Amino acid sequence: MTHFTRTGQPLPASLTRQAPEMAADPVSRREFLATACSFGATAATAYAMMGLNAPAQAAANAQMGGTVRIQQQLVAMRDPRKFDFNSLATFTRGWLEYLVQYNSDGSFTPILLDSWEISEDATEYSLNVRKGVTWNNGEPFTADDVANNIARFCDGTVEGNAMAGKMQVMIDPETNQILPGVVEVTDSHSLKLKLPKPDISLIASFADYPAAVVHPSFEEFSMLDNPIGTGPYLPEFYSVGDSAALVRNPDHTWWNAGNGGYMDRVEFIDFGADPAAFFAGADADEYDVNYDTEGDYMDAYDSLDGWTKHEVTTAATVLARCNQLAEVNGKAVYADARVRRALAMAVDNEVVLEIAYGGQGRAAENHHVSPVHPDYADIGAPVRDPEVAMQLLEDAGMSDFEHELVSLDAAFWKATGDAIAAQLRDAGIKVKRTVFPTSTFWNNWAKYPFSVTNWNHRPLGIQTLALAYRSGQGWNESGFANAEFDALVEEALATADPEARSKIMAKLEQIMIDEGVIIQPYWRSLYNHSKSNLKGAEIHISNELYPQYMYWEA
Repeated sequence: MTHFTRTGQPLPASLTRQAPEMAADPVSRREFLATACSFGATAATAYAMMGLNAPAQAAANAQMGGTVRIQQQLVAMRDPRKFDFNSLATFTRGWLEYLVQYNSDGSFTPILLDSWEISEDATEYSLNVRKGVTWNNGEPFTADDVANNIARFCDGTVEGNAMAGKMQVMIDPETNQILPGVVEVTDSHSLKLKLPKPDISLIASFADYPAAVVHPSFEEFSMLDNPIGTGPYLPEFYSVGDSAALVRNPDHTWWNAGNGGYMDRVEFIDFGADPAAFFAGADADEYDVNYDTEGDYMDAYDSLDGWTKHEVTTAATVLARCNQLAEVNGKAVYADARVRRALAMAVDNEVVLEIAYGGQGRAAENHHVSPVHPDYADIGAPVRDPEVAMQLLEDAGMSDFEHELVSLDAAFWKATGDAIAAQLRDAGIKVKRTVFPTSTFWNNWAKYPFSVTNWNHRPLGIQTLALAYRSGQGWNESGFANAEFDALVEEALATADPEARSKIMAKLEQIMIDEGVIIQPYWRSLYNHSKSNLKGAEIHISNELYPQYMYWEA
């Protein structure tokens, strides 16, 4: 049997063949859903291909009205394409929506798009825009608005534009702007993307949190004062490091009314960076759902009467990376692969997982591709070998060098840095630990010579490798540049079949190991807690919250 997308386009044969075997394993099921839905299958179709029923989505007991209070960090607001904190998107989701939504089961839901088709060679995307959507100023939402936003995403001249790296296939390297003729608006609610080379990752990229869709009149400096969007809420105020609020927009008929927008008001409270303060706020009934729950406080939250724990297995991670371009006392000490490999070989990832994250996840393999990704290749787990590590440092003339490992001063960031430093010291490597508060650390996060950072889950492993390790990318904090790696990234982006792509990924993963690009000790399982009668507040696989879907159970 040939399976088709919602608009009649047949899915790649490789996906159809894999469907039945994916049904039994939850991880494989997520892999299949991510790939099938990115090619345009509805979640219902993709589940049916596996012989399963799609999970029920109806909020039959949803109560209209009320207020929900969310604990989360409130950092300085900025143009969404510059977002580097998920929490920013949690707030702006009140009025700024997305073309596509990625779900924790691996499926993609059309939001401002109604459907899409991708050619089997992944060089042409047909995007169908949802009809009946209006901006909250009364203007219709059209294909021209989608084209305008794609052009914004592709503007590589904007400093900090996180979307440019994801849209690279459509960007002219000479002008750093969208290539002429790539986007063709075919009618008021349809457009085509005609790519110069294949790229299977665009639908997943449209779902990433910096991909919020803005009005043509959007200006970063006035985005809170002139909040034109398609969603059900408006920002009432936003105070960095303190509090913020969304209120229902009484003058806008939301296109998705009845499936969300239940609350009258959504409040956000910033308790700082100390998890102890987060728990104290929950215990004092100062909020209704936390952004996430960290290991040391899991039992405390579990003991709260009337609260429920939520959990999801993810490809979110914490890692330590050497910046190959950074200089220490005038010398690029981490430009030498022997030094980087030595640091990675001196760390036992299982030990770091247990000490720093209470074993609440799974050990990683130092290449930033997870077993939950559809394109993961199993090349084996790294082995700690302190003797070889010290020999590599001696060969590089760095055996007496003191490394400075920088991290945030709280939670799993600090704990992970401390655990890695302890492992390095046990191997005979000198390490100094430096910790900074949030307000300081993120100002220079990409420039530290040796530091600990966290990365969110993304639907495809190749997305992460392309975003974080391809030469010259804005989020390439390691300074890694490797022509062979870049060429393999291009090849993987052009390969639709997950099985075929995983063979390319095996080569990419091995390069990451051989070059010692990162020390990646573990993948995080994510948790949060909410009042038991608050629904729609479960932690998302991408460590996101969706206030537009939260409701109090009647």
